[in-house]
Amino acid sequence: MTTAHIIDGKAFAAGLRERIKSAVPAFQTQTGRVPGLAVVLVGEDPASQVYVNSKHKATIAAGMESFEHRLPADTEQDDLIALVEKLNADDTVDGILVQLPLPDGLDEKAVVMAIDPDKDVDGLHVINAGRLANGEEALTPCTPLGSLMLLKDTLGDLSGLNAVVVGRSILVGKPMAQLLLGENCTVTMAHSRTRDLPEVVRRADIVVAAVGRAEMVKGDWLKDGAVVIDVGINRLDPEPGKERGRLVGDVATSEALDHVRAITPVPGGVGPMTIAVLLRNTLVAASAREGLDKPEGF
Repeated sequence: MTTAHIIDGKAFAAGLRERIKSAVPAFQTQTGRVPGLAVVLVGEDPASQVYVNSKHKATIAAGMESFEHRLPADTEQDDLIALVEKLNADDTVDGILVQLPLPDGLDEKAVVMAIDPDKDVDGLHVINAGRLANGEEALTPCTPLGSLMLLKDTLGDLSGLNAVVVGRSILVGKPMAQLLLGENCTVTMAHSRTRDLPEVVRRADIVVAAVGRAEMVKGDWLKDGAVVIDVGINRLDPEPGKERGRLVGDVATSEALDHVRAITPVPGGVGPMTIAVLLRNTLVAASAREGLDKPEGF
C-alpha cells in the first residue's frame, strides 16, 4: 500500500482564517460594524488561559471585535449568568463563548443554557443540538465541524461511506455523528462498551477517534484505505531525562500509517481547526443576526 497522506490541519485552518478575514469587509460594508466575539474566562486554569489568549489574537487577526471578560475563580453562579445575559442583549456581540471547564461549584450546563442559541458559537446549547439533529441550520461545535471540513477536503463526496465515531460526548462524538449523517454516510457510534470494538472499526471507510484514551485505536483495527480523523490529545508519561511526555492521539499513528489512506497528526491535525471554525461560526452568527445570507463558502 502507498504511504498514508498526512492531513495538514494547520495549513487548512490558516486558509480558512484567511477566507474569513476576506469576508469581514463585505459584512462591515453592509452593516457598518464588524462581527464581535465575547469570551468569558472564569478562574486561572493555565490551559484555559492559553486557549483564551489564542482566541483573542485570532479574532483580532480576522478583523473582528474581541471582547474578553476575565472573572475570579470565586465568581458566583448568579453573577456569571448575569454577565451572559448582558452579552445576550449586547448588539455588538454576535458570538458568546464561556471557556470550559468552569471552576468547581459552577453549573456548566446552566451557564451554557443561559447563552442565546443564536450567539452560541460553541454549539453546545440544546436548541443548536436539536437543530443539528433535525437537519436544520445550526451553530455546530467547532471540533466536529472542523473535522468534517478536513474529511470533505480529503475525500470530496462522503455519500454512502461507512463511518465509525469512537466516543459519544456532546462536544465531539454526538455532533460528529449528526454531521456525517447529514453527508449521507452510514454512521455507527461506538464507545467503551461496544462489543468487539476492533471489528466494528475495521468496517469503516471513515474513523473519527474521540474517546480520550492514548493510542487506543491500533493499526490492525483499521481497514486498508480508511481515512482517520484523530481528535484525541493525550500526554504520555515523560521518558527518562525529559520533563514532559510527548503528545499522542487516540490512534496509534505509527501502526495506522501501514493501513490508512490518510490521517490527521497529533498535534497539527484537528487542533488548529477549532479556533478557525470558532471564527467561522462567529461570522455566520453575525450574518444571521443581521438578516444577511450566510457568506458563500461557509
